[in-house]
Amino acid sequence: GYLVNSAGYYLMGTAVDPKTGNPLGSVPTVLQFNNNFVPAQATTTIQYAANLPTVPVTNASPNAPAGSITADGGLNQADFGANNPVVAGTPAQPYVNAFVTGNAALDNGSPAAAITGSTLLSNLSTPVTAGDTMTIDGVAINFASATATTPTLNNGTTPPSITLGVANTVGDLLKAVDLATGNTTNPSSVAAGEVTLNSGTAVNATTLLANGLDVTADSGGVFKTLGFTTTTSGLPAATPTGGGQAGTGFVIGSDVTTFDNESVSGGAITVYNASGTPVNVQLRWAMTAPGTWNLFYQSDANATGSQTAWTNVGQNFTFNSNGNLVSPSGGGITIPGLTVGGQAVGNVSLNFASGALTQFASSGGTTTVGQITQNGFAAGQLQSVAINNNGVVVGTFSNGQNIDLAEITLSHFNGTNYLQALDGQAYAATEESGPAIQGASGTISGSSLEGSNTDIADEFTKLIVTQQAYSANTKVITTANDMVQSLLNVLR
Repeated sequence: GYLVNSAGYYLMGTAVDPKTGNPLGSVPTVLQFNNNFVPAQATTTIQYAANLPTVPVTNASPNAPAGSITADGGLNQADFGANNPVVAGTPAQPYVNAFVTGNAALDNGSPAAAITGSTLLSNLSTPVTAGDTMTIDGVAINFASATATTPTLNNGTTPPSITLGVANTVGDLLKAVDLATGNTTNPSSVAAGEVTLNSGTAVNATTLLANGLDVTADSGGVFKTLGFTTTTSGLPAATPTGGGQAGTGFVIGSDVTTFDNESVSGGAITVYNASGTPVNVQLRWAMTAPGTWNLFYQSDANATGSQTAWTNVGQNFTFNSNGNLVSPSGGGITIPGLTVGGQAVGNVSLNFASGALTQFASSGGTTTVGQITQNGFAAGQLQSVAINNNGVVVGTFSNGQNIDLAEITLSHFNGTNYLQALDGQAYAATEESGPAIQGASGTISGSSLEGSNTDIADEFTKLIVTQQAYSANTKVITTANDMVQSLLNVLR
């Protein structure tokens, strides 16, 4: 984990904060990067830029009736019935129970007595008799016997039915109402003479979704007896809240094909949750009116039936005639509780700079995504290091992140010319140079080999002088040799 040069010298510096880049301390130490590990960072922001077509071309638009919103490339809300995915500024909510509590119910007998869950239907002032029937949200409740029976929903009859006896209690009747409206987790209750009707959490009946509880054919006058003035119109509506009513803001599995055919792709991006798990976010745009769009993300690619497949981010995006974004203003929105395939990411800001989200004509009728980036990443391990021109040691991690690890400290000396040269292109402080003083101004050439500090011109001049001297000396030796040879010839 140490950075060592060919001469065996260790690099020194100060560690830096990987988030701010500020040095952690002022005293240089030997740097060591041994299996550095960076934790995961959850995605909190998505930067987005795109152009939405003025006239979208969807799979359904070519064959749709002329003049319809579908023919113009938009989404027809009527095609989704009670599961209308369009919202106006409110995020989608799951199915929840809705309930309504009537006035304190008193039996109309003399004297009037409070009705409780144990009150027998046959003891009411207007008693239930065998053969009476009532229909609640398409389910027939038949009082077909004199003895008490356990409320059980029978889907094998047309319409579905529940059989009770005149000896059953008011509590049994309310349980039957729960079964008729699909509520199995929030049973009705009678307290202090108040009757509570629940819509349930598994509601799928169109009448209930649109109009609240629908009670008809109450021939026994049961609800009238329980404190409601009439059997139908006087009964307070119990309209479900959240999922299950028009404008819920999500597309269920059975509507995916319709939704895909009436919307256009908005791009895709991989984000990360707090544990670093990658989450693939698919986006689609649906035009709900000329110049008005809704953005959806795919929350469950395998959704079927009434399961949520696509979720509306909860915002109308409107454009003016020039193709510029009018609403929302402020350059971004928050996608609440982003969850895909059971992986919760949390609240994510979807930001778009001024002019980044537009609605201009497009020849292909498709969305052109110019930018889609995010700020999260998975955990990663150090793979390599490099030094940039600012003197910062930068680490490259296995998750693709480049993070500042340390800063090289520059020093100067009062007597620079008195430093002692050492092997390995190093210098040592001497008494004449004085000690190193931290904080020198200078430059560092990252990823570069150090250039020679030799004066080439001076050295070349010295080389010429030496060569000339060498040549001259060789002439002297040659002349002396010739003189010796001449002397030897004279002696012969």
